[in-house]
Amino acid sequence: MIMSGWRRRRRPPYGGRWDAGRLSPLILTVLITALAFSTPREIAFSRLLPAAPALAAAMWPVLATILLGTFCLLVMIGLSFAYTDLGTPYTAAAIVAVTLAAAYASHVRLQREETLFHVRLVADTAQKVLLRPLPRRIADVEVESLYLAAQQQARIGGDFYEVADTPYGVRLLIGDVRGKGMPAVGTAAAVISCFREVAYDEPDLRGIVHRMETSITRHSAAFPAQDLPERFATALLAEIPLGSGHVRLLNCGHPPPLLVHGGEIRVLEPTAPSPPLNLATLIGDRYWVDTVAFAPGDQLLLYTDGVTETRDRNGEFFPLPDWMRRQSPAPPRELLDRLHRDLLDYSGRGLDDDIAALAVRHARPEQ
Repeated sequence: MIMSGWRRRRRPPYGGRWDAGRLSPLILTVLITALAFSTPREIAFSRLLPAAPALAAAMWPVLATILLGTFCLLVMIGLSFAYTDLGTPYTAAAIVAVTLAAAYASHVRLQREETLFHVRLVADTAQKVLLRPLPRRIADVEVESLYLAAQQQARIGGDFYEVADTPYGVRLLIGDVRGKGMPAVGTAAAVISCFREVAYDEPDLRGIVHRMETSITRHSAAFPAQDLPERFATALLAEIPLGSGHVRLLNCGHPPPLLVHGGEIRVLEPTAPSPPLNLATLIGDRYWVDTVAFAPGDQLLLYTDGVTETRDRNGEFFPLPDWMRRQSPAPPRELLDRLHRDLLDYSGRGLDDDIAALAVRHARPEQ
């Protein structure tokens, strides 16, 4: 890690590509120099030379910034031989002062970039633990995932998902913790960790939810906050027994999944509401499991509310069921790629909430 950071500090920005934007300080220097030598003395373009090292501080390393400032100083000295009354001492002093300040600013920027690099490295590691890569296929069930952070530089958030290959079939979890920031991440981690443990032991989905309810309650008690009474998570559990031809769903206040069955799109609303996690003591702990046909070729789309609450410029929500009806049959990865692209286009490339989705397909025997 230390060596990778050392190389990062010394390599050109953007992976070593010196494009036109990165060369702009040098281009500016050449342009000012050419104008200074080719225009009358009265215009005094040379007074703009300190702008070049100042611009370099925003994108160049320290040594390159100092070298550019030195070049500007030499240009100014050369101009003094052609124009003896150009005010060279004042401009030269300005170049030196700006170059020193720019070099320090470049040093501070690089330190902050190094810190941000390591923070992102930790965040990436945390994301791999929280949202670890899913198996693309378990027996005759294909699974693909999508995660989009509302903030471009964010790595993890309160949306979560998991898949487990258990003795009772393929079990899936998707959910959304109320709130943002580290408290939401901690709550999501508590729920996922619990699911990863109990999904293999509990024979019924209700048992899994009861255990997750206990886990999130303990987590909230261990890490109290001002929003403690409102800290909860919606969740959707799905169970696909291998070779059964159906899927069991337990919806704890989560957006209903979409099912593609026989070419038709169904919104799988629960027959009765089940409480979100950490709200069972307030509104009861009765949970209902629905059983739905899930034949070979059928596909499920599980998602968080960030998908359906994505807005366009007019404030209209993303019409997910209508969008799904317009899609031609596609493998789970292609379906999520389409959803990713269309969500970004619909929102004008700006998301207001984190987005997570799982596409699940019952593969046909010949596949």
